[in-house]
This record gives sequence, structure tokens and C-alpha cells, in this order.
Amino acid sequence: MLTVHKLIPQGRGLAPVLVRRAAHVALDWDTRQKSRFDATDSAGRQLGVFLPRGQVVRGGDVLVAEDGSLIRVDAAPQPVLVVRACAEHGSAFDLLRAAYHLGNRHVQLELKPDHLKLEPDHVLAEMLRAMHLIVREERAPFEPEAGAYAAAGHGHAHGSAHDHGHRHGQSHAHGPGCGHGHGHDHGHEHDHGHDHGHGHDHRHGHGRGHDH
Repeated sequence: MLTVHKLIPQGRGLAPVLVRRAAHVALDWDTRQKSRFDATDSAGRQLGVFLPRGQVVRGGDVLVAEDGSLIRVDAAPQPVLVVRACAEHGSAFDLLRAAYHLGNRHVQLELKPDHLKLEPDHVLAEMLRAMHLIVREERAPFEPEAGAYAAAGHGHAHGSAHDHGHRHGQSHAHGPGCGHGHGHDHGHEHDHGHDHGHGHDHRHGHGRGHDH
């Protein structure tokens, strides 16, 4: 087994031709978020990867083996939910709102200008459809947002998993149109704090705390 202790984020400082000629290994997100794992590269070599704890491997990163050889990491396509705004009566704000609610649930999320990606979860899928969003199951590379706590050197770089438009037509959105059309996500900020002079604070709080 070939041991790997070093990672070069996005192959920075390496000649592109060296990276292109290097052996490669395709890993899904479940594996790439671990700092210790075994894998087999395209040359058939068994790899034992031992990286600093907490270090995440991104598509486009380059592993350096103990013998000095390079192994390029590809983000392997995997099942994901792809979330888009409804073209008929939706907007980019709907995606922003969805990202907010998913963030409150600490969901790992890949952010794109026109869609979101997350790992399959039927409860979250139904919640998003109830918000009138289009949710489809696809197979695509998954590179969730790194976050402020990410290992140094990565930041928001999402590697070379360039979301090559893998829209394989695996549309499992239930019901016609956008979402179910009846889940209104009762986040109505109707804070009727009208002081009518009677000392009664009529705060009805519709939608407070409905972030289930």
C-alpha cells in the first residue's frame, strides 16, 4: 500500500502538464470529508491516505504519495438533490430563502448561482417542494460550501467539480408544476405590534418558529 500524507489544494504550484499526466482517483463526498481513508487510483495502486485531522479533500486537489508520485482527486458523481426556482412564478430569492432554512438545519449545501445541491433527504425534499421549488434527484459531483471553519488553503474553492450540467433527466419531482403548490412555509412576519393605546401588545406572531 502506498501511503499519502500530503495534499496540495487544487495542485497549486504544480505544472498543469504534471497534474494532467498524474494518476487520478474518483472519490465521493462521504470519503473526501474524511482525513483518513483507503482508495485505489487509476494505476491500480492501493492508497492509504493519512491527512491532518479536519482536512477536507476537494475535487481538483492533488495528493502526494510517499514516493513523490502525484494523484489527482476527482469528485465522483453521486446521488444529490438539485433545487431550482420555479421558472413560472419563482425567483432567485426563493433559492436564497431555501438556503437560509437549510443552513438553520446545518445541512451541507453546494451553492450555485441558479441552483442548490444537497445530499438526498426525503423530508428536506418535501419541505423544499412545499416552498414551491423544483427538486430533482440527479447524479453529480458534490462540493458543499466550505464555511469559515474550513481548513486553510481551501476557503470557498470548489475544485474542478465544475457542475458540468449533469442533468440526466432523472426528474422525480412529485406532482405537476413547481412543488406541491400548497406548502406555504408559514414564515409570515405579521408582527402586529400595534399599540392601540390600551396597553395590549397584539403580537400574533404568525410564522414565528415554524422553521421545523
